[in-house]
Amino acid sequence: MDKKIIGILITSIIVIASFSGCQEETKKEPAEKTNTELAMDFLYEIKSGDLNEAYTYFSSIMTSQFSMNQFRNTWKTITDTYGDFETIEDSEETVIDGLDVVFVNCTFSNDYYIIFKLVFDELKEISGFWTEKIEPISSYSAPDYADVNSFTEKEITIGEEPWKLPGTISIPNGEGPFASVILVHGSGPSDRDESVGVNKPFKDIAWGLATKNIIVLRYDKRTKVYPEETAVLTNFTLEEEIIEDVYAAIDYLKTEDNVNQSQIFVLGHSLGAMAAPQIAVNNQDISGIIMLGAAARGLEDLIYNQTVYLSELDGVIDETEQATIDLINESIEKIKTLNISEGELVLGVYKSYWEYLNNYLPVRTAEALTIPMMIVQGLRDYQVSYEYDYQVWNETFFDNSDVFLKTYESLNHLFIAGSGTPTNTEYLDEGHVAEEVIVDISNFIAGET
Repeated sequence: MDKKIIGILITSIIVIASFSGCQEETKKEPAEKTNTELAMDFLYEIKSGDLNEAYTYFSSIMTSQFSMNQFRNTWKTITDTYGDFETIEDSEETVIDGLDVVFVNCTFSNDYYIIFKLVFDELKEISGFWTEKIEPISSYSAPDYADVNSFTEKEITIGEEPWKLPGTISIPNGEGPFASVILVHGSGPSDRDESVGVNKPFKDIAWGLATKNIIVLRYDKRTKVYPEETAVLTNFTLEEEIIEDVYAAIDYLKTEDNVNQSQIFVLGHSLGAMAAPQIAVNNQDISGIIMLGAAARGLEDLIYNQTVYLSELDGVIDETEQATIDLINESIEKIKTLNISEGELVLGVYKSYWEYLNNYLPVRTAEALTIPMMIVQGLRDYQVSYEYDYQVWNETFFDNSDVFLKTYESLNHLFIAGSGTPTNTEYLDEGHVAEEVIVDISNFIAGET
């Protein structure tokens, strides 16, 4: 089995390559050290700043698809976002699906810990290296607008084997029936709270809306719960990544007695917002869709613009950043022409994913809907553009009384307030989804916008 990059390029915050391990065909003798010792040596080389030496720990199959420039740029992204690599706390060695795996827990100076997952082949070379978990050292605090005594939460499971997903449903106190909302994540593997550092925008939304007598269902994304399993699907599309699980969530809500079956809404953020029209077009149970930061362009164009924007923030595009931009440009050419070979990964996914998105036109799909829509945009959002995305939605639906359109002056892509030049590092500062957004969503669901 060849080594493959797994997971979709994470466009919500940062670009981190992920890898699935395999055996290298060579006659080299295995190293004498244990896998844990080698993992420690590898990370100490990185901590000391010697990325060239650390790179020698990778197998030849891995280096053939992950260049030194990509490795250096990936690590720079991590440290730019989470701070300096400070300590190695502990490790665990195990076997998963026949693969030798070492987990290492490390701390970073911006008060984050990252658990790295390293896969070793039979020659004790690293054939897989990615971030298993990133969490803030500080803890989440509830927004002022959430009254935690006005609702209860319970753990649930949606879907069927082999894709069962854990989730949480927030239920207002009282008899109901209540309107309900399903929260749909953006790009990349995400938990039910859509956690970004200490910030948990989906938890903010769930608690804010539950305080206003709306049931909210949120769940861990399929690519979060089943990263290895989804990575090897060569027919993987938006259907498998997002849409099928939204339908499973709707099926679950149909079993809840206190759900008003005529008021089931879907709220999508980022990629989830872009997918919302397609989710609704084939499901008659959906009463309306709410789109937060919805792109009107192709995902590949967003990735390019985000990468260039972040590279230019310091006023200089260095050699490593330019190499990444050039790689994305080459990938975009392949995506737009679908000149992608069988089994080839482009920006982390197979041809099927890009073929699906090439054929999906979210604005045109939304035009075919007859249900209410809410489309909103933060003006400090550098990931989904006011000019190239929101303006398209606005020009299409400005005279449609069933569509609520609004922009928020100080809000970023997470719909959290900020100031100054928008950056990806501001997502690590504690904040909450603005109360104004919660009020607008609540009013839209109540038909009061």
